[in-house]
Amino acid sequence: MATPHAVLPHALEQSVTARPSDPRAGHVGWLRSGLLLGLTAALTFTVLPGTATAVPGEVTDPAQAARLVADAEHELEVVTEQLNEAKVQLEQQQAAAAGATQAAAEAQAQLDALDGQVRQLARTAYTSEGFSRLDVLLTSDSADEFVHQLGTLDAIAGHTNDQVAEVAEAAEAADRAQAEADRAQAEAQEAVDDIAAQQAQLEDRIADYQRQYDALSAPQQAEVARAHGGEAAAAPSGVVAPSAAAQAAVDTALAQVGDAYVWGAGGPDAFDCSGLTQYAYSAAGVSLPHSSRSQSQMGAPVSVADLQPGDLLFYYSPTSHVAMYVGNGKMVHASTSSKPVMVVDFNSMSGFTHARRIAG
Repeated sequence: MATPHAVLPHALEQSVTARPSDPRAGHVGWLRSGLLLGLTAALTFTVLPGTATAVPGEVTDPAQAARLVADAEHELEVVTEQLNEAKVQLEQQQAAAAGATQAAAEAQAQLDALDGQVRQLARTAYTSEGFSRLDVLLTSDSADEFVHQLGTLDAIAGHTNDQVAEVAEAAEAADRAQAEADRAQAEAQEAVDDIAAQQAQLEDRIADYQRQYDALSAPQQAEVARAHGGEAAAAPSGVVAPSAAAQAAVDTALAQVGDAYVWGAGGPDAFDCSGLTQYAYSAAGVSLPHSSRSQSQMGAPVSVADLQPGDLLFYYSPTSHVAMYVGNGKMVHASTSSKPVMVVDFNSMSGFTHARRIAG
């Protein structure tokens, strides 16, 4: 089976260094509070009876041992998908920070340009290049000419006032944009740091799970795989998807059958659940986030009765697993660390909640 210690190459390692695509500053509070609280809770997934170092062999009921390890594996998938979602949110927040910085630079450029215009207007209106109200009075040959020239002077002054107002507005906009950029960047970095602090805990849990799984008998390990991943089945032949993009995604996903499951991996030779669907659709020119939760909000909803090859299938609430429908009642997914990428019957896995059509 695939060893899971390579977790987070995609879900966390890039998060710590990536920098700003869709600004959603409102997600930062959720990211730092709800997500991290949920992450901390999820890290305390079920261990077997006894002490923290208990192993399945201490459980007298073989079925109970298999169930407990299967539950632990599911909790690990929940945690890693939360980390995947955190990465997506961080990328969006970093993009928002980059956008705010760009807005600040553009406002400052406007400010600099307007400041130059005001200086030029001031020189024209109030230096020897222009004239004052006294100049108008002394040089006017008639009352009509005086009124006309005075109106011209007032127009210049009014225009100058308008420019000054624009300068002030641009300055305020620049200050607001820069403050937003600084805030967004600081919050994004804080979220990165908070999530990075969870890496060691998650790796310890994975190592603990591996020990629990290895202690199971072969029949118990098979039961764990069935509980979380379904029974392996033959891939349907002659799959015809409703669009070229969906066809490319299906063909790519099926081509990965047999590749290892690794928590947090996104290819090309190892995958977690959302990493596989992201990889498959990237081959079709469709960009998906590496997160089952984010993927579950993309595309269009589709009923089970109307499923077509390429549709994505989502499991549990909140969403923490995704598979791809490939026709004839079958789906392909990176199911569990105890099994490679495989095709299974759609009805062989519990916890299904909804489906989305990404292409076609």
